[in-house]
Parts: sequence; structure tokens; C-alpha cells
Amino acid sequence: MRITVTVDGTSYTDEVEPRLLLVHYLRERLGKVGTVVGCDTSNCGACTVHLDGHSVKSCSVLAVQADGCEVRTIEGLAQDGELHPVQQAFHDNHALQCGFCTPGMIMQSIDLLADNPDPDERAVREGLEGNLCRCTGYQNIVRAVRDAAHHMRPGAGPEAERVEDETADTTSRTATSVGGGGE
Repeated sequence: MRITVTVDGTSYTDEVEPRLLLVHYLRERLGKVGTVVGCDTSNCGACTVHLDGHSVKSCSVLAVQADGCEVRTIEGLAQDGELHPVQQAFHDNHALQCGFCTPGMIMQSIDLLADNPDPDERAVREGLEGNLCRCTGYQNIVRAVRDAAHHMRPGAGPEAERVEDETADTTSRTATSVGGGGE
């Protein structure tokens, strides 16, 4: 099948097998190896990317499902040589050990902060519960997300990742998030 997808701001048109997973398309066809394959069962969240601004586990999405969509990977977060505030907070707070889960954690954290721009510790832990880290006790990850929340302001980041107006209904956004962490 022919698909056209925008990945990290670049449009790609490719012929793909209908059963090709988005994670494999990103890694094998486009070289986006920051999106890692952790479990192939959507349990670990290491492959989390943004599909039209919402986090998804790319091992549970077919590439054909991304046809006509915008995908943002960990490689597409930094702008003009500057790390995204969540990337910077993970760095500043030493929120990694081996680093394998870090891309998915960062992508899920951005989505979490779009829904809740000032989460407490419990909200961060619940928002990241679909992303597993085998090395840490999560303390520094939680600290990093809360630090990023304090450095970000509503409207920061790409349009698809902006914090919604407080009067907007975010229920539909959460309900339509495909395979996002914690679901």
C-alpha cells in the first residue's frame, strides 16, 4: 500500500506491506532509530512516538494507520540545536541510567504535560505507568517531568503539543489516544 506520512517535519511517500508496524517503518525505512523496539507487545512503552500530537506505542500501530498523519519522534524534538524542555529536564535531573526507555519516557512525558501542565508526583507516576524502566526507581524521572512542567509554559513547543485551553474539553483527547502510556 502507498502511504504518505510526515515524520519530524519531512513528508515521505512509500510503498509498505499492510502488516508493517509503525516502529519498524520508522527504524528500518526512515532510520529513526531513537524509537526503540523494547517488547513488540505494547507493554514497555520504549517505542512511544506522537501521532498527530498524541502519544502512541508505535509497536501497536500499523504504518498504514499513519497514512496522512504527522509523526514526531525523539529525533524531531530538538529545535535549532536546543533540546526540548522535557529532554533538558531529563538531562538536568539525571533521569536515565541505561537510556533504553528514555525516548519513550520523554515522548509520553510531553503528552502527559499537554494534558496536565502542572502534575503532582502521583499524576506523573500514573501518566507514565505504561512506560517501563528496568534500571531506575523512577524518582529522577518523576523529578524531571515536574521540573519540565515548571520550565514550560502553556503554548510552548510545537502546535500539536501545546497545552490546551483550560476551558477546552480534554476528555475526547484522552479517549482517542491510541495505545498511549497507561492505557
